[in-house]
Amino acid sequence: MENHIKLVAILNIVYRSLTLIGAIFLAAIAIWFTDIYAFLVESYAINPHEIPLGLLNIVPIILSLIAVWMVIVSLAGIIGGIGVLNRKEWGRIVLLVVSFFNLIRVPLGTVLGVYGIWVLLNKETIQLFTPFERSVN
Repeated sequence: MENHIKLVAILNIVYRSLTLIGAIFLAAIAIWFTDIYAFLVESYAINPHEIPLGLLNIVPIILSLIAVWMVIVSLAGIIGGIGVLNRKEWGRIVLLVVSFFNLIRVPLGTVLGVYGIWVLLNKETIQLFTPFERSVN
């Protein structure tokens, strides 16, 4: 089970690092959305009269909210993975929560989420992360 614990932690750190890069890219798109839209209109790729103005105003807000959510979950996954590598109980709990969020990210996130839940809820894993209680005589 030791190898599974290390593997799930490392996979989460790598997967969430890549997601963090994607979140930064999405935030950049949100910031430069009006410039991108203007370029598409000028190059005749889209007709500006087909898209409602209200929609154009809300798109950067939605993209920014998604990017912020991705950053929060990604940082939690990276921190949780580091905690699991250091055998911290809080790291196991954080990574377990992130694994549930991974389930909705088909297909890689789903596979990683199922694997993470299986490893982190295993009885052997729980025993490895539970501090030993010392009985006082």
